Amino acid sequence: MRIAYFDCFSGISGDMCLAALIDSGASLERVQRAVESFQLGVSLSVTAIRKHAFRGLSLQIQHPDEHVHRNLSDIHSLIGRGDLTPGARELAMRVFERIARAEAKVHGTTIDRVHFHEVGAIDSIVDIVGISVAWDELQIQHAVASPVPTGTGHTRIAHGLVSIPAPATAELLANIPIAACSLPMEMTTPTGAAVLRELVSDYGPLPPMQVGRIGYGAGTRDLEDRPNLLRILIGESVPSRSSRKQHAPHQDHRLADDANAVVVLETNLDDISGEQIGFAIEKLWAAGALDVFSIPIYMKKGRPGTLLSVIAKPEDKGAMEKVLLTHTGTLGIRFRKQSRTILPRAHVDVDTPWGVIRGKVAELPNGQIEFSPEYDACRDIAIEEGLRLVDVMEEVRECYYAEESAHDRLGGLGAEDSPRLDENQEDLSDETIVEDFSNGLASIDDDVPVTDGHEARECDDTIDIKAFGHDSQSVHSNRDERSDRNDQDSGGTVDSDMDPQNEAAGDKNFYRWDSSPWQEGN
Repeated sequence: MRIAYFDCFSGISGDMCLAALIDSGASLERVQRAVESFQLGVSLSVTAIRKHAFRGLSLQIQHPDEHVHRNLSDIHSLIGRGDLTPGARELAMRVFERIARAEAKVHGTTIDRVHFHEVGAIDSIVDIVGISVAWDELQIQHAVASPVPTGTGHTRIAHGLVSIPAPATAELLANIPIAACSLPMEMTTPTGAAVLRELVSDYGPLPPMQVGRIGYGAGTRDLEDRPNLLRILIGESVPSRSSRKQHAPHQDHRLADDANAVVVLETNLDDISGEQIGFAIEKLWAAGALDVFSIPIYMKKGRPGTLLSVIAKPEDKGAMEKVLLTHTGTLGIRFRKQSRTILPRAHVDVDTPWGVIRGKVAELPNGQIEFSPEYDACRDIAIEEGLRLVDVMEEVRECYYAEESAHDRLGGLGAEDSPRLDENQEDLSDETIVEDFSNGLASIDDDVPVTDGHEARECDDTIDIKAFGHDSQSVHSNRDERSDRNDQDSGGTVDSDMDPQNEAAGDKNFYRWDSSPWQEGN
């Protein structure tokens, strides 16, 4: 299971969180594209800076001046018309709803009458939407955070001078551990508190995990006693495949722990059309359901009806109930929490005669790998090319298994799974690929020395690697067959005020893990 740890030793704000997620591998281009779809004249950039000699990314948001106070309906309308995935859109709306509930409580009003001031400004909208897009892209399933410092003293908001934490911030931080901090400034903003409230389920020290990527987001102020940085560590809570073989050879490869618990919601429906049920199912998928299905049943007095069942993450139970109660006309919902056993799985991209096709691989208990191509992509090709669907799917399978040896050399499924190379990577000529499997890092250089913990080798096969946070391309190492590839623009700008010895902010040749028990299926 992929987990994230928020190390909030200097507090948290929206821009620090988004910068840290981008530094952890989220695509700045994808965030920029989502923000541009709002047509607010906003552009983003990140700069690598130092805080107390430690490197971090600083987020800059350029936008025209405005003096608009938006309410929750305005925010929903804005997010609804944006180019976001259903998961990112739903998460952004939930964060704003949390802020609205907190504001409504401290002002003694209702959420529909709340007018956002600071949080309704363009930069806060960009922070929350950008965090939602990045979080959805990184497919983080569980988050833990350290206790949060708030600072002391006073801060000025639209309603005047208030004590730190500000009223809405304090409401959002209710039941969240607060760390002692005597610095006379606001260390945690309302946006940062709302993000923690929505994303984090546990608080405490760093949990057992295999860290794969660490991102640092820089705040705007310079603090006297600490670097003003938010650190986010992303990794896997499940041991790697090789570790399982060494330390637990008789252990079942399937996962069955509390982290894989789901909630099952059911309701019996009659006096409702099939079209209404279909619409409700679409809304459930959009709200983040893991699986939705219906079964024809006979109800009281022999009436035909439909049993509508939903499988979801426990934290999404409320969202599922809201959809069912709103769109089915049901008067009640049954629910139960269940454990499940799942196979390690991963999404991979496969090069085929028709381009790159996405598919899923799963590891059986005996270690065998099974591959299944994505239906929608194969269907589109079959229609466009006038081919049989079964022939297209079989060809994609053959292409995948032809590359299986390269995948095996990268360690199979697990925390080091890395099917693709960053498409922004420069053209290969006579370079050597240097791989650090323990850190999930791949770099390319003409004259890289072989050091402890690294393996350098000539490329004599076709190797598919996926970079953490970017789209993919095939890398063919046969020097006679290599073709020139133009570097592709990242979509945002990455500047650095660091010296050449420091890592550039844009270097993200890190692996993405696609193993996720929360993806398709139940």
